[in-house]
Amino acid sequence: MKVQPDAPGVDDPGNGRRLGVDVGTVRIGVAVSDRDARLATAVETVPRVTGFKDQDGDDIDRLVQLTNDYDVVEVVVGLPRDLQGNGSKSVKHAKEIAFRIKRRTGLPVKMADERLTTVVASQAIRAAGTSEKRARSFIDQAAAVEILQSWLDGRNTYLKENES
Repeated sequence: MKVQPDAPGVDDPGNGRRLGVDVGTVRIGVAVSDRDARLATAVETVPRVTGFKDQDGDDIDRLVQLTNDYDVVEVVVGLPRDLQGNGSKSVKHAKEIAFRIKRRTGLPVKMADERLTTVVASQAIRAAGTSEKRARSFIDQAAAVEILQSWLDGRNTYLKENES
């Protein structure tokens, strides 16, 4: 099944911080942008506790709290797809978390193409000489940074090309 991500910059909420989210079945990586929406930095890794049929758990509460703490104007959730653009099983998880964040915050929540972000993040962490075991706690944050930075770059390009 083909799954389409949202396009950066379309229906843009304007200046302000963005929260980047990499949803996994065990952990959720979180990144945040600066106020000018130019640079993404790692925030934390949130243990995943909320299942499909569960009430919102501590993970959702924490993500909502982070949107408030950072005064976020938009949330960007990674949309896991394979290289052909087909959705993986993880798409359901990403969409579920995105839906819960939107429902609780009322913020625009966009789905961003996250193909290869974990691979890129893993390579960067390995290149930095971090051990595999230690890397696990950072990999989700690094993937969230990749997702958000890619979105920010796409947004800035879109806004430049569509200036009136």
